[in-house]
Amino acid sequence: MRAALYHDRKDIRVEEIDEGTVGDGQVRVDVDSCGICGSDLHEYTAGPIFVPVGDPHPLSQETAPIRMGHEFSGTVSEVGDSVTSVSVGDAVAINPILSCGECRQCREGNYHICDSIGFLGLSGGNGGFAESVVVDEVHAVPLGDDVPLEYGALVEPLAVGLHAVRRSGLQAGDSVAVFGSGPIGLSVIQCARAAGAGTIYVSEPRKARRERAADCGADELIDPTTTDAVEYITSAADGGADVTFEVAGVEASLNDAIQSTRPSGTTTVVSIWEEEVSTHPNNLVLGERTVTGTLAYLGGPRSDEEYGMVIEMLANGRLDPDPFITGRIGLEEIVDNGFEQLLNPESDHVKILVKPNE
Repeated sequence: MRAALYHDRKDIRVEEIDEGTVGDGQVRVDVDSCGICGSDLHEYTAGPIFVPVGDPHPLSQETAPIRMGHEFSGTVSEVGDSVTSVSVGDAVAINPILSCGECRQCREGNYHICDSIGFLGLSGGNGGFAESVVVDEVHAVPLGDDVPLEYGALVEPLAVGLHAVRRSGLQAGDSVAVFGSGPIGLSVIQCARAAGAGTIYVSEPRKARRERAADCGADELIDPTTTDAVEYITSAADGGADVTFEVAGVEASLNDAIQSTRPSGTTTVVSIWEEEVSTHPNNLVLGERTVTGTLAYLGGPRSDEEYGMVIEMLANGRLDPDPFITGRIGLEEIVDNGFEQLLNPESDHVKILVKPNE
């Protein structure tokens, strides 16, 4: 079968590989859709970051080249012995978190910050940029009858947004500022709106992404290339937003997010960073502001947590992935019409879905 393999920075190849066999407790999933994530772009331009090189990843026991893709959905086509939670023909989303189950974090239920944390399609395992994958049963989460199969590829990034909002301590009615409205920024906006946020301000330099932010529930759109976002938000929100989110991964957005937070408010940093950045500690100290980090979502063996919450919210219409999806491509197009398009500063794309079987 065909799959896209990460060999090194700027080196992703579509190759013929063995489809693998289904063992006890495993399932085969024929992939319908797999999203290209910001983390994938970081690996492509500045990696390897999560991709193991040299020493194998402690959980996947793999090293590059690895099969990429960790935001994906598909249909179960084969089940191994002892599988009880899914059947052939079921539509599923893949929860890609790999955790050891033994470290302190796992014992306390925080599988997403396991000491050996990994992700299918980033740390090894069978990624979704492939015609089919074989995964342990626990990774295949049923979508049910009310969630379109394609939407299953958006469950993972939406779960990231949901976890970030819950980590932030957002209360109903709180004013919110989001810096960056790529796929995860849009996820944060939708989840903040679903949580009862008051006014949502969004700072985003790309016009097309600002428009997507409005479609996802943003109230005030700011172009930081022409408007001072800090001045605008602190003026409009009576001294600053109650809760801010940094989702762009650049130094300027981090500092703007902190300075746009009201005294005693909270800034939640969602981005994965390629390099160190600078900020002035007095921006925290003098206003007693809090900065917190967030990674992934609650999941692991208990896929009914935030991952399952997102599926329920998709089923009842509280979340809508349509504004995210800006392109659909075949597997052979993944570099030129996928990665390179998303990296083009002139591109209007937000989320491109790869369709390996079309």
